[in-house]
Amino acid sequence: MSETPPYGTGDASYQAAGGIDGLRRLVDDFYRLMDERPEAAALRALHPADLSAARDKLACFLSGWLGGPRLFTEQYGSISIPAFHAQWPVDAALAQAWLDCMAGAIALQDYYPAFADYLLTQLRVPAQRILQAAHNRHGTRHD
Repeated sequence: MSETPPYGTGDASYQAAGGIDGLRRLVDDFYRLMDERPEAAALRALHPADLSAARDKLACFLSGWLGGPRLFTEQYGSISIPAFHAQWPVDAALAQAWLDCMAGAIALQDYYPAFADYLLTQLRVPAQRILQAAHNRHGTRHD
């Protein structure tokens, strides 16, 4: 009998997300929701009109972050997510808009409920770190 390793172990999270194809679907839904939701307009305004590069970078980052191939590093080099995002004055409202769009995108996937909960919980960690980095650089609100 084969048991699936717990999420966060090896590539279990990457596999639960459907590999790179599943992550690209998640990212496509995320950016579509960001385009459609009025409450995400300020977040969308921080992005270029053409989201092709952003889509690829997010999918590649999530691949490595979830224990799969380190596609972001292979294609774009190393990155510190909080330091990179600190260039923008991200506040609590922007971070929440990002998390809400991601929660909506996760809900559209065919994920096991336990993985969907796990993934959203894990995504709150970098969101908090980005908030802290933006606060340190711009004095934005992070509560």
